[in-house]
Amino acid sequence: MGKDYCIVPDIHSHPNHNNDRADWLGQFIKDRKPDVVVNMGDTWDLPSLSSFDKGKASFNGANYEKDMNAGLDFQDRMWHPIKQSKKKQPRKVFLVGNHEHRLKKVLEYEPHLAGDRYGISFKNFQLEHYYHDVVDYEGGTPSIITIDGISFAHFFVSGLMGRPIGGEHHAASLLAKNYSSCVAAHSHTVDWAVRSGSNGKTIMGLVAGVFQDYNSGWAGTCNNLWWQGLVYLKNVEDGVYEPEFISMESLRKAYGE
Repeated sequence: MGKDYCIVPDIHSHPNHNNDRADWLGQFIKDRKPDVVVNMGDTWDLPSLSSFDKGKASFNGANYEKDMNAGLDFQDRMWHPIKQSKKKQPRKVFLVGNHEHRLKKVLEYEPHLAGDRYGISFKNFQLEHYYHDVVDYEGGTPSIITIDGISFAHFFVSGLMGRPIGGEHHAASLLAKNYSSCVAAHSHTVDWAVRSGSNGKTIMGLVAGVFQDYNSGWAGTCNNLWWQGLVYLKNVEDGVYEPEFISMESLRKAYGE
């Protein structure tokens, strides 16, 4: 019998939006008791560190402390029901996303802002407090962790330029490039592909959507292309599993009303 995995895609905790969905997620994990929870990264939105917004009117009022507290509040509320249950804890995996990586990029260009107590520091995320495994960037691209035959990364890259694999058939492209079962987030879309070889080996590619219950102002009509929810993988063994796609609306009805 394989293991169960709860895949939580990009959360984008933002000081201008509430974290009620963290309570729903915590109750869901408590009820379903997965063996492994994989946070796919971009838990912090960090608009105050956005190089794209700097100099725009929308950048006014951006606050690093508020940004950081939004993500920490999400983590506390997400894990609280599981800790209170005093049952066996799942293995907790965190993949550093490009939004968390913004912090290190800022310090490359403005090192005078660094400081564990009063400045900007990667330690501010407190990831070791919440997770057993923290998978950081390697150079300019996300690192990969492989568990039970599945490779997990915030996004996978193609070519020497290190650009994210994407496109209309995102999941199939992951399989074509990686030749193994893999799970990614980042694009906010959802996609799943399965390929079986003549040797009987099956590989699966999954793009997990986004765990937001709000629209991002910068995205405009792109918000309509995104899938909001999480993915639950049942009976994971040697890269093969049964996926269950659980929408944000289903979580809201089960735990938010």
